[in-house]
Amino acid sequence: MAETAKRNFVRQQGIRDADAATCSRQYPALMLQPRLVGILVVLALIFQNGPFFLALSAILWWNVAVPARNPFDALYNRLVALPKDLPPMTPAPAPRRFAQGMAATFMLAVGVSLLLGWHLAAWILEGFEPGLRITWKLMMKMFFNPTC
Repeated sequence: MAETAKRNFVRQQGIRDADAATCSRQYPALMLQPRLVGILVVLALIFQNGPFFLALSAILWWNVAVPARNPFDALYNRLVALPKDLPPMTPAPAPRRFAQGMAATFMLAVGVSLLLGWHLAAWILEGFEPGLRITWKLMMKMFFNPTC
């Protein structure tokens, strides 16, 4: 991935004071949660399991409500930052919490739809969320294209 794209990602997460040197350390740390959640979402999509979507939603809402106790950040801090003597992840800034809240809302809607047997609604919501991500990225590129 191009270095400017990585720097833009770090900036879009709400870390405004990042320079080129710190971006290279922050990008992998910030990407741990989306990668792990992405794997879990793929599993949830394959199995179409309502309680699994609800559990993912609960974890993401926890991250929004109590950012200092984010389990993904704790996992990174314990397994990556501590052994490599890197700075630990700090609580998520507002833009990152907003994205987590948006994802949690979709997970909740999909989970409830599946539990109620509304499979068509669940499929529409499952397809709608990636469309929102693409739209968000395009908007950020068009209107807010900062570099570190």
